[in-house]
Amino acid sequence: MSKAQKIATVFGGTGFVGRQVVRELAKAGYVIKVATRVPERAYFLKPCGAVGQVVPYQCDYSDQKSIAAAVKGADVVVNSIGILFERGKVRTFDTVHRQIPEYIAKACKAAKTENFIHISALGIEESGSQYAASKVAGEKAIKSACKQAVILRPSVIFGEDDDFFNMFAEMARLMPALPLIGGGKTLFQPVFVGDVADSVMASIDNPDARGEVFELGGPEVVSFKEIYQRLFAYTGQKRCLMSIPFPLAKVQAAFLSLLPKPLLTGDQVESLKTDSIVSENAKGLSDLGVTASGMDVILPTYLESYRPGGRFAEVKDA
Repeated sequence: MSKAQKIATVFGGTGFVGRQVVRELAKAGYVIKVATRVPERAYFLKPCGAVGQVVPYQCDYSDQKSIAAAVKGADVVVNSIGILFERGKVRTFDTVHRQIPEYIAKACKAAKTENFIHISALGIEESGSQYAASKVAGEKAIKSACKQAVILRPSVIFGEDDDFFNMFAEMARLMPALPLIGGGKTLFQPVFVGDVADSVMASIDNPDARGEVFELGGPEVVSFKEIYQRLFAYTGQKRCLMSIPFPLAKVQAAFLSLLPKPLLTGDQVESLKTDSIVSENAKGLSDLGVTASGMDVILPTYLESYRPGGRFAEVKDA
């Protein structure tokens, strides 16, 4: 490998956001190490670049030496690892959102990596959830170890493979009514996954971004209820909305959280008590030179597949 080649290490590269980041880095000519516990799970990313450009790299996230080896030689390091629910003693919020980012930050400092970009979440400082608390702890650990790190805080992220709009669209297809937790008043500022990836790219070798926090939100602020309404418009499905108080939602979540992939957890209910919108005077997409994409442009491209009869159900015969 030539010394002149640019190298990037991506943690969480097989995830929803990480995949998009890998694609953009490949377009920019980087050789990318996708740091993952099971390299075989990252093989599907190889076509994102030329032969040998995207390299699955075995990494034990619990081992600081293993993380340091993954970071070694990288011009850019991106961390997009995150979970929405806990499982067992290893898959905990503290481990994933605080400990692993701290290990990566320390490895970046030791390797003198100038570009470390960490993807966090919006609204975490006001939230009372364990998820948010672990995200805040992770940011503090990063800043303590690597002051030049760039932190990106996106609101709900949407895109073709998202776990937000797709999940609710699938629920609408199977259920006669959908839950409106807390009356559906929680506010979101959904941001396109491509804009998040563009923000990562815009942060690289950007002296104005070093050590800064950027809050990423799209052009629209919508309530939980309005998200459902937007979903119905794109999918052609109409379902009843059942308003559920937060205490009752937590009771239901206690049962739903037992599923292999929980539809809802008590901690997620707690998260819904806090809005996920860009705060006033915060640095955001525009400060990175990224133009926010609207939901009306992106969502129909993949949600129309949920229409009864499929995407072309309303096409008339000539």
